[in-house]
Amino acid sequence: MKNTITTFQRMKDNGQPISMLTAYDYSTAKLEDEAGINGILVGDSLGMVMLGYDDTLKVTMDDMIHHTKAVARGAANALVVADMPYMSYHISVEQAVENAGRLITQGGAQAVKLEGGVEFANEIRAITRASIPVMGHLGLTPQSVNAFGGFKVQGKTAEAAQRILDDARALEAAGAFAIVLECIPATIAERISAEVHIPTIGIGSGAGCDGQILVYQDMLGLYGNLAPKFVKRFADAGQVMQDGFRAYIDEVSARTFPAAEHTFSAADDALEKLY
Repeated sequence: MKNTITTFQRMKDNGQPISMLTAYDYSTAKLEDEAGINGILVGDSLGMVMLGYDDTLKVTMDDMIHHTKAVARGAANALVVADMPYMSYHISVEQAVENAGRLITQGGAQAVKLEGGVEFANEIRAITRASIPVMGHLGLTPQSVNAFGGFKVQGKTAEAAQRILDDARALEAAGAFAIVLECIPATIAERISAEVHIPTIGIGSGAGCDGQILVYQDMLGLYGNLAPKFVKRFADAGQVMQDGFRAYIDEVSARTFPAAEHTFSAADDALEKLY
């Protein structure tokens, strides 16, 4: 059964945890979808884990549309949410609505996500007026990494925590259907989750959120040996892949692959008739 923003709200209301993961291609989205994931985020994290950038700031709208189209084709049941990349909604409300619309009409997403608090409330109102669901994103917002001075936990002081809570209330009032809370102390994230009526999706923000999301390369060990503190490695798929690559290289080098069962035959006289 297709997950929708109504599904997410019903799950929060019923106390059912919401599961989300990132995906950036058809085959991964299909595997996650068949496993029963509630939502898939086509994150601008693709800049780092798929395109090799140092951060998310270089990701373009064309990048997002390209990857979202592939994910949407693989996700029959999961809610597909696409990130609005850096500078795709910062210049004007009109720009925000136009680019959100492109992710829906060209990318095939069912919702969009944008970073920031009360300062983007007008953009969220305008996008939702265009019948496009918006997921907010507070706490450590990677597009603001330069302003933060690096990837740092947010909301550790009373003043900082209050700002995030105020932002969460503003996003809900503006019409957001859910909010990602990234790298916020667990007690603060739990309080925010209780204060707002819409679902919160945590990443590095404790079990008190209404749902959780991880970058799938992190939780499968596909993105090097380093991972944030909040990541649990649920499978060592990276090692399995490397073992497979090495076995392939070894068999090609030894001429044991391809073997007879991997080859095709021709008519008995085909070789003799070649000239």
